Formats: sequence, structure tokens, C-alpha cells
Amino acid sequence: MRAAWVVMVLLVGGCKQAAEQDAKQTAVAITGGDVERGKAALQHYGCGGCHVIPGVPGATGQVGPSMAGIALRTYLAGRLPNAPENMVRWVQHPQAVEPGNAMPELGVKDGDARDIAAYLYTLR
Repeated sequence: MRAAWVVMVLLVGGCKQAAEQDAKQTAVAITGGDVERGKAALQHYGCGGCHVIPGVPGATGQVGPSMAGIALRTYLAGRLPNAPENMVRWVQHPQAVEPGNAMPELGVKDGDARDIAAYLYTLR
């Protein structure tokens, strides 16, 4: 009985790792960004000061919405279809998308925005 439980735990763990790897590959393919650089960019720009961002150390902010599951959401910022080009646009120019919203313009560079989008698209 214990051996069966151990095998089940190993299988579930393996499936989870495979799913995470698939999510990373898909995120890179659709954004042209780099997941690990995106994680670092989220820290660099201080995004975790306002958002909870799973996997990003210290990202426990409560001002903006949690980024958990953002890859599966239908809309970004309540109005943009959740598509890579819209994610990049929102990260770079939130005030142009929704003037007066609480998300500040942070001067996010093009490559950093693609990298951030890549990381966010791994959050399922």
C-alpha cells in the first residue's frame, strides 16, 4: 500500500513538472521572451510591491490583483483580450490602455516587457 502511494506521488510530481515545462515552452513561443529574465525583470521593476506574483521572491503586494492564474484569464485590465501583444502593451503602457488606473508607467523596455509576459504566461 505504501509503495503504491509513493509511486502515485512520483507520477503526480512528474506530471506537474511536465506541465510546468510545457507552460514555459508555450510562454516563450508566444511572447518571444525569456521566462527567467522575466522573473528577474518583475523584481527589477518592483512589480511585487503591488502584486502577488507566484514564484517571485517578495512579491506580496496587495494594491493590484494577484498574478496567480493570469495566463488563464480572458481579459487583462478588464478590457484587453488576454493575448501576448496586449500583455506586453499593458506592462509597458498601462496609462495609455486605461488612463487614470492605479498601475504606473515604469518605463519598461521592449525586451523586458516580452520577458515579463513570458513569465506571466507560465502562471496557470
